[in-house]
Amino acid sequence: MTVLELIRALAHDAPVGVVVTDAAVELPGPTIIYANPAFALLVGRDLDDIVGRSPRFMQGKETRRAALDTFRRALVSGERFHGYLTNYRGDGTKYRAEIDCRPLRNAEGRIEHFVSFEREVLRRIGRPARNAGGRYDPATASNDLLTGALCNLALFEHV
Repeated sequence: MTVLELIRALAHDAPVGVVVTDAAVELPGPTIIYANPAFALLVGRDLDDIVGRSPRFMQGKETRRAALDTFRRALVSGERFHGYLTNYRGDGTKYRAEIDCRPLRNAEGRIEHFVSFEREVLRRIGRPARNAGGRYDPATASNDLLTGALCNLALFEHV
């Protein structure tokens, strides 16, 4: 079983959006090669309309260039990216996405794919937090057993 097949099997019913892209960072890439149903629900599009496209289809006028540049630098460097982007659903409504993206390397250490875990977050009301992560809460909570496994991967946490 390949890594991609394993991700497909584990991510299909995951409570967070899971996307796998190829390793091309330069335009027109990267290209989505897998997305789970939770991601399709998050972005308000059919899976057939997602696979084969660049994740850039979710960007819009309020997607901050600085955040995209930070994301791109992490991908080019082969590092993990954890951050927040304003994205847009298929119907044009915007939402705040928390994204945890990691490179998938082959046995020789070369990056073959990127896997991203994504969820919608809502700005927390009240006093400002010490870091960006403290300003947001997940839009939905899940009691799914896989949630614990995802926590063990330290998803959505700064390392």
